[in-house]
Amino acid sequence: MFLKKRNPIGLDIGSSYIKSAQLNNTKEGYELSFMSMLRLDRDLIVDGIITDKKRLAASIREVLKIAGVKGGDAVIGVSGHSSVIIKKIGMPVMTAEELGVSIRSEAEQYIPFDINDVNIDFEILGAKPDEAGQMDVLLVAAKKNVIADYEEAVDMAGLDPLILDVDAFALSNMYELNYDSAGKRNVAMVNVGASKTNINVLHDGRLVFTRDSAMGSNYHSEMLERDLDISREDADRLKLGMSIAGISPENAEASLAGASDEIYAEIYRSFEYFKSSVAEEEIGEVILSGGAALMKKFPEMMAEKLGVQVELADPFKKIKIPEKLGPANIRKVAPMAAVAVGLALRRAGDKS
Repeated sequence: MFLKKRNPIGLDIGSSYIKSAQLNNTKEGYELSFMSMLRLDRDLIVDGIITDKKRLAASIREVLKIAGVKGGDAVIGVSGHSSVIIKKIGMPVMTAEELGVSIRSEAEQYIPFDINDVNIDFEILGAKPDEAGQMDVLLVAAKKNVIADYEEAVDMAGLDPLILDVDAFALSNMYELNYDSAGKRNVAMVNVGASKTNINVLHDGRLVFTRDSAMGSNYHSEMLERDLDISREDADRLKLGMSIAGISPENAEASLAGASDEIYAEIYRSFEYFKSSVAEEEIGEVILSGGAALMKKFPEMMAEKLGVQVELADPFKKIKIPEKLGPANIRKVAPMAAVAVGLALRRAGDKS
C-alpha cells in the first residue's frame, strides 16, 4: 500500500477549542499553510472522552471550512487521565525491536486498565546514567475505544486519520523545531488548557518527564461563577478581559488570582516531583502554552509564584507565516497553537 504524500493536518481537539494547522515544506524551511480555531460546546469533550461523535465531526468540518480545506490526512492529539497513561519506566538495555516484543507484558504492572483494552506504544529515552545496563522508556497506553471514537469522528468529518499522537510528544516536536536547547538543562513545557495541564520537562532538549493534571483554565471560570454569582458565559468573558455590567474589575481580578494560585501550586508540585524522582536540579525556564497563556497577568504571576523565567510559547518562531494568512492575528493566539503545530510536524514515516 502506498502512503499518501499530502502534508498532514495537525488536529488538537481540546475540551474548549479545536485547533488545526498544516505546514508546507519549502527550501527555506517550514511555511504555514493554514491555522484555524473553533470554540466547542462545553459538554462535547469531557476528560478526553467524546460525548457526541456526530457533533464533533460537524465541528471539525467547520474548523476546516474556516481554513478553506475539505479533506486530507490528520494527525490527532489525545490526552486525559481516563483515557491515556504516560509513564516513564526503567528497563534492561535492549533494542527497540526487542522491547516491542516484551513491552505488553512489562506494561501490565504500570497500567490501571485491562491490558487487552489498550493500545501501547513506547519511546526509548536513553541509558540510565546511574544504573549500568538499564535504560529509561516512556510508556504510552491509550484506551482502544477512545482511539476508535476519535478516528471515527475525524473520518466522519472527511479526514483520513494518519497518526494518533499524545500532546506531550507534540509539544516536544514544536520545541525541537523552534528552540535551541544548547546550554538549557531543564526546560518545562507547560500547556494550560481548559480542562487539563500538560507538564513536560526537557533535559538538554530530550523529554525526560511528563505529567498531566486535571486542573486547567476552566477552574478560573468556576471560581468566577462561584465568587461573583454569574453565569459561565459571563465568567468566560471576564476571563478574556471583557467587562460585565455590575462586576467590578477588582473583584474579578481577585477571583482570577485565587484560581491561578491553585494552578501554579499544581505545577509547582509537579516540578518538585520531577526534582525528587528524575533529577535533583531546578527547572531553569518555562515555555507556557495553551489558552491560559493569553490571560492578563497569568504568565507574569506564574513567574513570580514559581520563581522561574516564563516565556510564552511561539510555535511559529521558525515557521514562515505568509502575509495572506494575517501573521499579526495568528501571533496573537500563537500559544494556543503549540500542540496543533507539533502534531502537524508528524509525517507518515514517523514512529507512532
